[in-house]
Amino acid sequence: MPPAVTPARITVVGIGADGWDGLCGAGRAALRRADVLMGSRRQIDAVPPPHRPATTVTWPTPLLTHLPRLLDEHQGRRLVVLASGDPMHFGIGATLVRLVGADRVHAVPHPSAASLACARLGWPVEETDVVSTVGRPVQLLHPRVQPDRRLLVLSAGPHTPGEVAALLTARGYGPSTLTLLEQLGGPSERIRVGTAADWAGPQADPLNVVAVHCRAAPDAATLPTVPGLPDDAYQHDGQLTKREVRAITLARLAPSPGQLLWDIGAGSGSIAIEWARVHPQCRAIAVERHPRRAERITSNAAALGVPGVRVLVADAPAALAGLPPPDAVFVGGGVTATGLLESAWAALRPGGRLVANAVTMESEVLLADWYARHGGDLTRIAISRAAPVGGFTGWRPAMPVTQWVVHRR
Repeated sequence: MPPAVTPARITVVGIGADGWDGLCGAGRAALRRADVLMGSRRQIDAVPPPHRPATTVTWPTPLLTHLPRLLDEHQGRRLVVLASGDPMHFGIGATLVRLVGADRVHAVPHPSAASLACARLGWPVEETDVVSTVGRPVQLLHPRVQPDRRLLVLSAGPHTPGEVAALLTARGYGPSTLTLLEQLGGPSERIRVGTAADWAGPQADPLNVVAVHCRAAPDAATLPTVPGLPDDAYQHDGQLTKREVRAITLARLAPSPGQLLWDIGAGSGSIAIEWARVHPQCRAIAVERHPRRAERITSNAAALGVPGVRVLVADAPAALAGLPPPDAVFVGGGVTATGLLESAWAALRPGGRLVANAVTMESEVLLADWYARHGGDLTRIAISRAAPVGGFTGWRPAMPVTQWVVHRR
C-alpha cells in the first residue's frame, strides 16, 4: 500500500488485560492528550470515559485495507492507537512504521504477552520460540516443533489451543505439555495445563496464549531444521530433488532472511520449501506448469510449516515476467526451455545466485556452454546407496546430477 498522508506523529500505547490500571505514566498522559483514539472495541472500552477522547475509532475489517484512509481522515490531530501489549512485537506498531516511517511513530510499550507468559512459567524469553497465529495459519508451528523445545503461540482466538493440540498430535508430539494462559495480567487471569493428545475441555478465553513444551513420542518423525529433509516428507510423483542433492543445492543457493527465491520447474516444491524453512523471513515462489504438481507443492508447504510459499501454475520463462526480482534462482526442471536461463539470469539482483541442476545429456551440454561464457562452478554429483546384491550388499548408483552455480556481479 502507498504511504498515506499522516499526522506528524502517532502515539501507539500498549495496553494489557489489566486495562487503565496497568498503563505507565507516559501511556496515561498520551491518552489524556489525545484528540482521536483508535483500537479494537475491547481496547477502547478498557480506557475509562474520563480519560477517553470524544472521538474514538474501532478497527474496521480488513484493517490493512482501511488504515491509510483512517490516518488521512485524522491528519493534524493528536492520534493515539491502542495495541495489545508491546506494539512492536507482532503488533500494530510495526504496521504503522511500515506505512508512515519510524520517525512518525512513538511507541509506549506494555509487557508483551510473551514476556508475561515466560514470567509465569519461569521460561527464559531468549530460549523460547514465539509464533503468532493472529491472521496467520497454525501450520507455521511445524518448523519449531522439535524435541524438548519450548514454544509460545500467540492465539488468534478461542479455537487456537485445540488447533495447536491437533497439529502436535498429528506430528507425533501428543505427549507435549500444553499450558493455556488466559487474560494474562488481568483480574480474570487463569492457567490450565494438559497434554496435546488429551487436550479437551471448555472453549478458551479469546485472549489467550498457548505454551508448548515439545515432547516427541517414540515413533514421531524427525524433521530437522537444516536442508535435506527425508524424501518421504513430501508428496511427489517422482519429480523430487533427492535428499542429498537437495542439501547440496540449498547450500549453494545460500538462503538469507528476507531474500526471495524463484524455484523454476518446482516439481514437488522441495527446494522452495526448504529455502523458506531456513528462516521465517525467507520468501519463495515455486513455478510449476502441471496443476496436479502445483497442488502437491501447496500441500507440502503447509505440512512442512511454510504455507507462505507462493505457487505459480504457469510455463517458464513466460511466467517470470512481472515477478519481483529474485536474490536466488533454482532451475530444477525445464532447463533446456528456450530463453529460460536468459530470463532467469537477467532478472537476478546483483549478488544473486543461480543454481541449475541437469540429469540429461542435452541439459548438461547447455550448462557447459553457460559455464564457458559466464564462469561459476560446474560440478557433478554422484550418489550411491547400499542395496541387496543376491545374498550380499552392494552400491546402487543414482543418476548423476550436473550442477552449475554462478553469482551475478
